[in-house]
Amino acid sequence: MSSSPKPAMSASAIGPAPAAASMRRVFVRNLVLPWSIGVYTHERDQTQRVRINVDLEANNDTAPLDDDIRNVVSYENIVSGISALATNGHISLVETLAERIGALCLEDPRVLLVRIRVEKLDVYDDAESVGIEVEYRQPDA
Repeated sequence: MSSSPKPAMSASAIGPAPAAASMRRVFVRNLVLPWSIGVYTHERDQTQRVRINVDLEANNDTAPLDDDIRNVVSYENIVSGISALATNGHISLVETLAERIGALCLEDPRVLLVRIRVEKLDVYDDAESVGIEVEYRQPDA
């Protein structure tokens, strides 16, 4: 005797996930911006392309989602914040840039962890990119 398949349940039929399951990953992939960055004189004279990737682990237990952007960590805020950093003058080290991006992301107390990759794309003809990847956590996380 064959059993018939059970109908799939829609997300709305299931209802909201319990609060304990509300960890979210927010990401920005391959954001490429012109940046004044580098330790050498020629790097101060013109901008170069920098690719940024950000992964955030965010705890959204503080409020119900309610389909309201204020109740989530918004990737729009991350992108606009990083873009604003690009206009704040010259930075010598990619490490400094990553640190500033980390501080920006951790301003939201819901962000528990942020992983940042910063790549300079125009340094070597025979390498796609050079850079670093770092991770920062909330002090009390």
